[in-house]
Amino acid sequence: MELELREAQLRAIQMLREGFAAGHRAQILVGPTGFGKTEIAIALLDAAKKKGSRTAMILDRIVLCDQTSQRLEKYKIAHGVMQSGHWRYRPYEHIQVCSAQTLEKRGSFPGLSLLIVDECHAQRAQTTEFIKNNPDVKVIGLSATPLTKGLANTYSHIVNPTTTKELIDNKLLTPLRVFIAKEIDMEGAKKVAGEWSQAEATSRGMKITGDIVAEWIKKTHEIYGKPMKTIVFSAGVAHGQDLAKQFAEHGYNFVSISYKDDDEFKKEVIEEFGKPDTGIHGLIATDILTKGFSVDDVHIGVSARPFSKSLSSHIQQMGRVMRTHPTKQFATWLCHSGNYLRFREDWEEIYENGITELVDGREKAKKEKTEVEKKQSKCPSCGALWSGGDTCSHCGYVRERKSMIGTAPGEMEELQAGATREAKQAFWSMCQHKVKNEGWAPGRAAHTYKDKFGVWPKGLEDTPSYPDLKFEKFVKSRIIAYLKGKQKGLVK
Repeated sequence: MELELREAQLRAIQMLREGFAAGHRAQILVGPTGFGKTEIAIALLDAAKKKGSRTAMILDRIVLCDQTSQRLEKYKIAHGVMQSGHWRYRPYEHIQVCSAQTLEKRGSFPGLSLLIVDECHAQRAQTTEFIKNNPDVKVIGLSATPLTKGLANTYSHIVNPTTTKELIDNKLLTPLRVFIAKEIDMEGAKKVAGEWSQAEATSRGMKITGDIVAEWIKKTHEIYGKPMKTIVFSAGVAHGQDLAKQFAEHGYNFVSISYKDDDEFKKEVIEEFGKPDTGIHGLIATDILTKGFSVDDVHIGVSARPFSKSLSSHIQQMGRVMRTHPTKQFATWLCHSGNYLRFREDWEEIYENGITELVDGREKAKKEKTEVEKKQSKCPSCGALWSGGDTCSHCGYVRERKSMIGTAPGEMEELQAGATREAKQAFWSMCQHKVKNEGWAPGRAAHTYKDKFGVWPKGLEDTPSYPDLKFEKFVKSRIIAYLKGKQKGLVK
């Protein structure tokens, strides 16, 4: 089978070549899960081989080495695999697929001209040291989420050829239909390095195991009319086992896999799950399914592992159910972790614009949403994420317009938590018109935006546009609310 790249993939290669020409020795190619970063890597490896150069691709799991080797074989590209005991050990080949452990033990790779690092956001100290100690080797890191602190110490340039939105618009990824379900309560939970401890997440997750199972049963029959392939991200190993047990009690075959299982067992389970006629309804794991898992006909993802700051893990998890398949018009995401609302603003920005720069410290512990914000972010009838307007896009429930949040007691305004990014940008642009033409202070514009949407403006352009009647009405209502509050002594 001949390797053929799409326009955006060819654009990525051109951008990488321009980056090398500009003097960037180590670059990151960022693209959503399902973009085809591996195909781009294979094209680059093959092009270098045809020029007589030695190249290598490094992966941190044995199963990923096997998958990449199989992909190269599909395109009839000669290569070797550097992995302990692998049958395809061919050190003379110009292309080498390497396990991270093997390359790190070697310490050197004579004649290597190009190194491609898969999942480069999961930084390994010895791989980073190898890159540092081999300044003549060009390096390309691959990642859907290059958000890890310290990446800028190794890579000097980032290439962002496409976005999740663009891939969905072009039907190269499947859109998500999100439901905000009963949440694991993490209030007061212990944190380690800013993230909730695994033990706390596990014990608290097990308290709502029954709710998670019941919600899945309800939604898979409500939406699809039958059980559909599902992956569940559990809060911990014990939580995963508890989920599998309760699914079984209801007659559904869910298999929990973890680091405690041997590699051969996990490989066999995933291969069986990947079959169209599999008898496995779902897989459950804590983090195993976030790397190298590509079963395209998974229809449902269940988020039951809360993250306080790991935006990258949240995005990686969602990406596992967004691959396209002939049987899928959309994928269903059942959020019990609180992650979707917790990271919503950051995710919407990345969804629209991708990741264009390396910023240390971007992943920070998020402030929890208030109960009002959570309530307003979902349909009260079916739990679907509210997407703006008065009618639920999933069940058709019509929400009564009433005051929900505001700046002065007794004068409340509806929180537009489900507004689209386009609506937020339009509102912000009208605020900017007030700043540039009517003497508003930037702070007033920001507070007006927060009054409307419940969050501070972020990732929006400061392009002004003329205010419409609806905007002016909202601003007037804020002024009236302020004056009434002042009269009553509620505001100073």
